[in-house]
Amino acid sequence: MKQYKAFPLFLFFLATMASADAIVYITDQVDIPIRSDKAFGNNIIRSLPSGTELSILQITDDNAWAQIKYEDTVGWIIASYLSKDPPAREELKKLKRTYNANKLIISKFQVEKEEFEKQIISLKQENTDLVVQSSKSRAEKAHIEQIYQDALKLEHENERLIQETLQLKTELQLAENNTKIEKDTSQRNWFIVGALVLFFGIVIGYAVQGLVKRRRY
Repeated sequence: MKQYKAFPLFLFFLATMASADAIVYITDQVDIPIRSDKAFGNNIIRSLPSGTELSILQITDDNAWAQIKYEDTVGWIIASYLSKDPPAREELKKLKRTYNANKLIISKFQVEKEEFEKQIISLKQENTDLVVQSSKSRAEKAHIEQIYQDALKLEHENERLIQETLQLKTELQLAENNTKIEKDTSQRNWFIVGALVLFFGIVIGYAVQGLVKRRRY
């Protein structure tokens, strides 16, 4: 029965004999002993658990024993316990380890994703704050420009008022000068009128005295 069981393994060994140190796996669910010789007895070197990866060196003609190498140990093991593929149980363990590792990676990525989402929210908030600040800055700029334009208008208006004030002062000075001239002229005219009145009064007085004297005589 063992010979039939080992026949597929023998075909595998024939296919891989051309390359030395072919890789095989222990398939049994119990620890399998490595023996120093291809026979049963007190010749166990060490035991290996199921799924252990081995390098096969040679196999006996009856396909019963295979010489293997594991790390620094070289010995013989029953060939029917060897397989070219890892046991399903070990594959399941490997898949579970891979699954757990991927789960940890996914969990890590999820944490990083949440952190990125927080950063995105923070960046969006900062962007909103910058937009608001930019809007305020534009409003302040427009207000400052308006104040500047108003200041320019006031400056121009002030210059115009100064020119008008200077013109009014000049006109006032001319009016004062004209008034003074007219006043001096009026006084002079009144003086002349008074002198003429006095002169004509004296003349009339002499004339009246002469007429009175003529009537007496």
